[in-house]
Amino acid sequence: MTPTITDNGPVTCLSVTGMGEPGGTEHVTAVQALFTVAAALAAEHGPLTGQWWAEDERPALAVPRERWRWHMLLPLASVPAEGAVERAREQVRRACRAADRVRLATVTEGRCVELPHEGPFSEEHVSLKLMAEFMAEQGLVANGPHHEIYLTPFDDPAPRVVLRQPVRPV
Repeated sequence: MTPTITDNGPVTCLSVTGMGEPGGTEHVTAVQALFTVAAALAAEHGPLTGQWWAEDERPALAVPRERWRWHMLLPLASVPAEGAVERAREQVRRACRAADRVRLATVTEGRCVELPHEGPFSEEHVSLKLMAEFMAEQGLVANGPHHEIYLTPFDDPAPRVVLRQPVRPV
């Protein structure tokens, strides 16, 4: 597959920020909180997405996964009424303590390079390399955290994800 260039305007999302490996306790708890609050809101939403980065001099894939930082995002079909997210968190607080971490956020990435990836997450490095080569050919560099749009659940035996990288000219 060949990467494409897209333009991504503002998206209103439920968001939880954290640190740790994908599928680790903090990550799983954050994802559950997003879906629990969204259900309490009765909010229509798109697929789960994640922005990933490492605060380290090394390339992100060379950093131990427990040191990865992330925003897990659940894009909403519409902006909730004022106070609705707070009421939803309160409603589910006893069943989901991590609900207090859920915030409303607006994400604007602008120009991005995207590439669908099908297969194990451990093989994403191949797709990321294709994206990096495409960016270099186009005279583009990264301009924000790596973004993944999950088209299947994390435990799907044949995961599908859209890899997205915000970019700017060199």
